[in-house]
Amino acid sequence: MDDLERLSVAARGAVADAASLQELELARVRYLGRKGLLTAELKRLGQLPPEERPAAGERINRLKHTLTAQINARRAELEASRISDVLLRAAVDVTLAGRGQQPGGLHPLTRTLQRVEALFRQIGFEVAEGPEIEDDYHNFEALNIPAGHPARAMHDTFYFPDGMLLRTHTSPVQIRAMRERRPPLRIIAPGRVYRCDYDQTHSPMFHQVEGLMVGEGVTFAGMKGLLENFLKRFFEQDDLPLRFRASYFPFTEPSAELDVRLETPHGHTGWLEVMGCGMVHPAVFDNVGIDSERFTGWAFGLGIERMAMLRYGIDDLRLFFDNDLQFLEQFG
Repeated sequence: MDDLERLSVAARGAVADAASLQELELARVRYLGRKGLLTAELKRLGQLPPEERPAAGERINRLKHTLTAQINARRAELEASRISDVLLRAAVDVTLAGRGQQPGGLHPLTRTLQRVEALFRQIGFEVAEGPEIEDDYHNFEALNIPAGHPARAMHDTFYFPDGMLLRTHTSPVQIRAMRERRPPLRIIAPGRVYRCDYDQTHSPMFHQVEGLMVGEGVTFAGMKGLLENFLKRFFEQDDLPLRFRASYFPFTEPSAELDVRLETPHGHTGWLEVMGCGMVHPAVFDNVGIDSERFTGWAFGLGIERMAMLRYGIDDLRLFFDNDLQFLEQFG
């Protein structure tokens, strides 16, 4: 009994002196755990004479209940103290001067896309949109790219099991517009497109703007003049050197690539391709039900990432998608 009294005093003292929830838990385990000191006392009851066991057992159990209640009360005190400390550290002094809000800014790709759209809206073009998940007909067949055509290999397409695909260009929007409406047409089709490619100058997801003009008397010369004017206004250079190079696209004939001469991010000047263009192929008109004997048209396509890299002097396309605040804050 003397040993039990000393154990009781030590246990109550350990609980009262616990300065943290961790110390309190250690005290509980030391005295009330499966291998605790009070548990050991219960196991020793069998060593006592039979007539002493009831009184000793009752006293040990009473001590366990008392110690458990003390531990619970101390735990409540420590938790309340912890919450109070957290609230005190998190308190806001409303008398201090405000730090204000940091103004945000549009992403450079958004800025570039809006600039392109604004320039074309000013000369009467409408903005048209279409689905990013396309079928083979609108993405390839209607654009004079039948099955087995070599141009399909250039697109590195993402296919779904049901035969649908992620569009590889925004040209399907032009097909839908020509099937739904009659000439004259003057539209641009901005949006996300997808191809299996990723490096310093390519991304599996990127942005394109494609333009289409269809009507009577639409000529290649008119396209050249409009695109030259657009690029000079986009780059804000009235004397911007440009050149058209003969090229090939299945959906235009004749076709060309348009280059500009700009100072690159590395400090040297060179010719850089910025878009493809050409007269709409008669086969495409036939696929959408437009009389190619009466109407002519031209189309172009440009990459927003490429235009943004040239305009802002960026040499790695992946910077647009890294979400680096130091990079993005430059466009605030």
